[in-house]
Amino acid sequence: MHISNANLFYHKTDEFKREKLNYILCFCGEGYIIYDALTKNARKVDYMDKYDLIALDMDGTLLTSKQNISEDTKAAIDKAVRSGKTVVLSTGRAPSEIIEYEEQLKNIRYYVCENGALLYDSWEKRTIYSQSFPQDIAEKLIKIAEIRDVMIYVVSNGRHMCTYKDVLRMGYFQIDQFQEFVLRTAVLHDDIIASYHREAFPIEKINFFSVSKESREELKNILEKLPLTAVYAEETSLEVSPLHMSKAVGLQRLCDYLSIPIRKVIAVGDSDNDSEMLKIAGLSVAMGNARQNIKELCDVVVADNNHDGCAEAIERYLLECV
Repeated sequence: MHISNANLFYHKTDEFKREKLNYILCFCGEGYIIYDALTKNARKVDYMDKYDLIALDMDGTLLTSKQNISEDTKAAIDKAVRSGKTVVLSTGRAPSEIIEYEEQLKNIRYYVCENGALLYDSWEKRTIYSQSFPQDIAEKLIKIAEIRDVMIYVVSNGRHMCTYKDVLRMGYFQIDQFQEFVLRTAVLHDDIIASYHREAFPIEKINFFSVSKESREELKNILEKLPLTAVYAEETSLEVSPLHMSKAVGLQRLCDYLSIPIRKVIAVGDSDNDSEMLKIAGLSVAMGNARQNIKELCDVVVADNNHDGCAEAIERYLLECV
């Protein structure tokens, strides 16, 4: 976007680079702009009173590569909440997969979980909203899992469940980094497919873990014939949700619940399942470790998940004018 007053900052580009400032939030006669010192492009943004809520993805965003939350990021979250801002999670995880982080996230009340299919109030320990697959679609997904060489990870009523013997061979499905976590936190069945056949419990989300990218593509081609939403995850996995479900849908529903306009929301993410959420937010922020297509989609890029990118997003954009 061309903004006439942006040229006021062009002559300072070298100075900005020396200070390692890629993005500069500044006020011109036309209002607030975000100026990119590297490309010399500028984008007009809403008056910076700007953003009331920030939605943080978890894996690859809030969490470091060691699956923890840095002290600086926790401090930034606490500061934002004390300043009257709202910090929420927006994650593909179920509430049961977040329990281990509850103490660290005690100032975050609301979670957009399961790629938007479930909204959760962590203070009152209750589900605000959930959407499951229609039973006929759930049954078709289970039948597909029966005949494919896949591990399925089923989310029902906010709990994640899977087959115990599959967990023991998660390396075969290219996801051995999650094995210990799943053994600690999941509801483990002798056979999750047989359990579903005995009792057709509601399903909000299913992860299909394939043995290779090629196998995942074959599966995606099959799933695309059904009325559902499937997005890539990890190296060989698919996250499957009800039709038209996404983090954008869940975030918009939560904003309606909290009476916060979506234009006053910052969304932060790194992966494909964040894309729809990033598109609708007032300000979209990509992590430094984000996929290239996500970086190109977003308004700004911050540091990676191992260098407090979320803290930077909070301090620089959510609290800029506080």
